[in-house]
Amino acid sequence: MREEANTNVLLAQWQGGEGGARNALIARLHPELLKIAGARLRQERDSSLSTGDLINDAVLRIMRTDSVTPGGRANFVALASHIMRNILVDHARAKASSKRRHRKVELHTQIDGGQRVDLMELEAALIRLRALNPELSDLVEMRYFGGMTTADVAAVTGVSEPTVKRRWQVARAWLMDALANPVDDA
Repeated sequence: MREEANTNVLLAQWQGGEGGARNALIARLHPELLKIAGARLRQERDSSLSTGDLINDAVLRIMRTDSVTPGGRANFVALASHIMRNILVDHARAKASSKRRHRKVELHTQIDGGQRVDLMELEAALIRLRALNPELSDLVEMRYFGGMTTADVAAVTGVSEPTVKRRWQVARAWLMDALANPVDDA
C-alpha cells in the first residue's frame, strides 16, 4: 500500500512539472513496464523491436505529452500499455509500407557456373543494359547478385514466373554478348 502511495506522489509531482519525479516514477514502474512489453511482444510475430526498445519508445511518447492523466499507477500503466500497442501497430505499418516501396537485394557471392567475371566489365555492361531496359537490369541484379529464384523475382516484380524466365534468358544472352564485346571508352 505504501508503494502505491509513493507512486501516486511521484505521479502528482510529475504532473506538477518536476522532471526528477518523472524519472523516479519510470524507474519505479520499470519492472511492470517490462512485463507489459514482454507480453505485447509475445503476441507479435514479426516485430524486430526488443522489450527495451518498446519501453523506451513508450516512455518517450509519454514524456512528450503535455500532462499525464490523473488517476494513479493503474491509469499510468494502462496508458503505457496502450501506447506500446500503438507503437507496435506503427512499427508494423512502417514495415509493411517499406516492403511495398523497396526491392531488397542481398549480395550473393555464388556466380552461375563458377565463371569468373571482371566486376568492372560487368558493371559497365549493367549500366548499358539499364539505359536500354531498366527492368532487365533489375532482373540481373536480383538473380545474379541477389541469388533470387525466378519465383522470388516474380513475387517481387509482380509478373508471372514464365515471363521472368523469358526475360532472364534475354538478359543473360545480352550480358554474354556485352561481356564478349565490351565497348571501348576511347
